[in-house]
Amino acid sequence: MTGYVTDPSGALIRLPAPLSWTFSYTCGVPCDSFRVRCLWDRGSALSPQTWVGFQAWEGTERVFTGLVDECEVVLSGQGSFLEVTGRGMAARLLDNEALGQDYGTATLEDILRDHVRPYGIQAAAGAKLPPVSPFSVATGSSEWSVVYDFARYYGGVAPRFDREGRLVLTGWPERAERLIGDGTAVTELVYRDRRYGVLSQVLVRDRYSGQTETVSDGEFIAQGGMARRVMTMPGRSNFQTMRYTGKFQLERAKGERIRLEVEIGEAFSAWPGELVRVQRSGWDRNGLYRVAQSTVGMDSRGYWTRLELAPPDFVV
Repeated sequence: MTGYVTDPSGALIRLPAPLSWTFSYTCGVPCDSFRVRCLWDRGSALSPQTWVGFQAWEGTERVFTGLVDECEVVLSGQGSFLEVTGRGMAARLLDNEALGQDYGTATLEDILRDHVRPYGIQAAAGAKLPPVSPFSVATGSSEWSVVYDFARYYGGVAPRFDREGRLVLTGWPERAERLIGDGTAVTELVYRDRRYGVLSQVLVRDRYSGQTETVSDGEFIAQGGMARRVMTMPGRSNFQTMRYTGKFQLERAKGERIRLEVEIGEAFSAWPGELVRVQRSGWDRNGLYRVAQSTVGMDSRGYWTRLELAPPDFVV
């Protein structure tokens, strides 16, 4: 892996050869993150305080694009080291508040123009989201929340970023599955069934009209689950939107219940949203999963991968 940083002018600066690195890729929030550690020459002309952006390349393929959050120069008995940490490009949208406003009709172009491009972010090709009428931006919302609400609630698409730092507003990839089989260097498998955070009921209320709609998860209630949430829509909501929002909240909470964590003692290329089939002898939780989070790294042990897998229909 070769790492580069950029300064405010956009100049690309190559980092010293890394001693270790970690890249975490997610489906949105928390956003992607990175950590790179390398030797540091105390007489170096490099100026970490001016670094803004980060890129990582494997040969001719870019594998990470993000923003520098922190630089540390460490002096210890083992020598001098530089550590650079940061997040993916979603950080730009998470860190900035949107201007509260009402759109009579909001189009994808409106959202990109007002809430994405001002931060130097471009959208990947292929997005086809319907206009929303009306669409409200609540005061204090992050720019990420605006994009998420427009794309997910109304377009049925979970926004995310690719490894080149572009905003992706298309559905999950449904290409050929990756296989985690007996030949994969798996060091640990953990299957988790978590009840905490799963909702049994969502009540959605329109702040202006007072109209309410209640959506329940009968299956979870039958299992003894009891966890209600009350949501207030920002305004001018129609019945269909309210119901979909409640249903969506139930599905998203339910999607957090089942996780399969896989530790692999080598580099394993599987990205968030991709399908993975687990087929291991002696393991009774085999089946088809979707990658919710992927972390890859290199250190003194060599290459390693940690995957967090969810049911294939989980909601982000």
